[in-house]
Amino acid sequence: MTDPAEQTADIAPAHPSTGPRPRVWTRYVAIGDSFTEGLVDPDPEPPEGYTGWADLLAVHLDRVAERAGQRLAYANLAIRGRKVEDIVGRQLEAALAMEPDLVSIIAGGNDMMRPSVDLTELADQLETAVVRVRATGADVLLATPTDPRDAGLFRGLRPRHSVHAANIFTIAQRHGAHVLNIWGSEWLRDWRMWGPDRIHPTSEAHRRLALAALLALGHELPDADAEGWDTPLPPAPGTTRREELREHAEWVRVHAGPWVQRRLTGASSGDDLTAKRPELTPLRPS
Repeated sequence: MTDPAEQTADIAPAHPSTGPRPRVWTRYVAIGDSFTEGLVDPDPEPPEGYTGWADLLAVHLDRVAERAGQRLAYANLAIRGRKVEDIVGRQLEAALAMEPDLVSIIAGGNDMMRPSVDLTELADQLETAVVRVRATGADVLLATPTDPRDAGLFRGLRPRHSVHAANIFTIAQRHGAHVLNIWGSEWLRDWRMWGPDRIHPTSEAHRRLALAALLALGHELPDADAEGWDTPLPPAPGTTRREELREHAEWVRVHAGPWVQRRLTGASSGDDLTAKRPELTPLRPS
């Protein structure tokens, strides 16, 4: 990564602390790809289409703000298929124009799925984005990638994911950002926490990720969620080899095949989409 001293001349250097200090945020903007958009956590009330961990986190943060006599305004600019260049470019510009006091920047997953990726350049782009946000006085929430050691065909991504995770923690330490440690979330290693495409978290996983993010930001969990939220699921019932092969064939037909086709044509699942929540709007009426 580039020398952070050149990028942080206008802000005070961040010093490591014993833990994040809780803060009441009132203007939260989420930027990223499908993970932050909320796939595959369906929203029963269109037109948003999907909920996801960031939307759920916004609800938790709004409750924190309500207890302080304030309210949270929230925007979600994430779009599926987006790579780091777009997230820290167009999305970040739109986010900064909203003058947020909290920005979540979750990026890199689509870049690391490509045949080749420069992880140092990826980290440099993210670090520059974090510096820009921190220079405004706003806080930043980053997230590590998953640990794919039990993820079948995705196991080969583990070296890339581990380097990216280390870079995320390094950036956060340098600039006083918060980190959602997905790499260390053992309960996510259960395949039942992932949707049919094997790439996006289920509704239950999104619920737990929102709670993990709330903790990463220094806040306590609601009493109703505090017990067992990170407990692994009970052991899964056994499946036959035939069932596994049938499920894998279905996954290749419905999910893997179209994904490969898009890569070959240079298309993205989000090419014709816009942000589901493009404006910074309150979650509760005044």
